Amino acid sequence: MKNNTSFDSELKNNLKNPEFKKEFDKYNNQMNSAVALMMAREDMGWTQSELAEKAHMPQSTIARIETGHNISVDKLSVLASAMGKKLNISIS
Repeated sequence: MKNNTSFDSELKNNLKNPEFKKEFDKYNNQMNSAVALMMAREDMGWTQSELAEKAHMPQSTIARIETGHNISVDKLSVLASAMGKKLNISIS
């Protein structure tokens, strides 16, 4: 009979591995930034193309950032400014 392990318990177990945890935290931070940008953009009722136009960058850059790729503080700052918002960074 196959052992059914829940995702949460498997993740908890894997996070005990320092190398896995380091990569997980890095990816998790990237995705949190991507989701925050996407939610801010959608709250304004803007498409990726509209944000790209206001930020003077290609729509494809917005798409990559919103999928967790190509994220930098500089780009996030430009995008926040284009939306009339401030970029807040928290380290906890």
